[in-house]
Amino acid sequence: MHICCAPDATVPVVRLRAKGYEPVGFFYDPNIQPKEEYDLRLDQARKLACIEGFELIVGPYEPERWLAVTREFRDEPEGGLRCPLCLGLLLDAAAQRAAELQMPMFTTTLLISPHKDVHLLEQVGREKGALYGVTFLPEAFRKQDGFRESVRLSKEYGLYRQNYCGCIYSRIESEKWRAAHPHGSSWSQEEQKKDTSGEATSRG
Repeated sequence: MHICCAPDATVPVVRLRAKGYEPVGFFYDPNIQPKEEYDLRLDQARKLACIEGFELIVGPYEPERWLAVTREFRDEPEGGLRCPLCLGLLLDAAAQRAAELQMPMFTTTLLISPHKDVHLLEQVGREKGALYGVTFLPEAFRKQDGFRESVRLSKEYGLYRQNYCGCIYSRIESEKWRAAHPHGSSWSQEEQKKDTSGEATSRG
């Protein structure tokens, strides 16, 4: 199970176990910047692993690799052309690690986020799984109020909840939005998008 952050992993762990799986966490997030933010999110992932009692594998921190892959689209807004490249890098690493560990399938906690394009995640996940001979599990973690439940569990466990996706570009965009909407939040921003478009849009 690729883990993007501890809060998003809360519900997936519970639901996967309810279906008979025993998840192994794989924290691989070279997109997260700065390093202090990466260290904080990794610390929280380890905290959740202790609380829920699952194994956590930590991949390498490779921000230079991530920047090289996405640099061409650095001026794209969140949800633009940069995001498929980022997701591809993350899920490629997860699929490869699953194959190395001889696990038949893998998934990602990104599927719980209302900010992510589920169809894109499923497409990329299946493509990467096919490369390494493992099956991508497109579990709909955000259904049945999965995201709101993750917020509740995060508060119960005392987990840090970030206010931007993780990359330096999304951080800049998020800071600009919060400066213009001092009483808003990333969630209210998303709700405004849903009101105008009729559906949730993805974030980087």
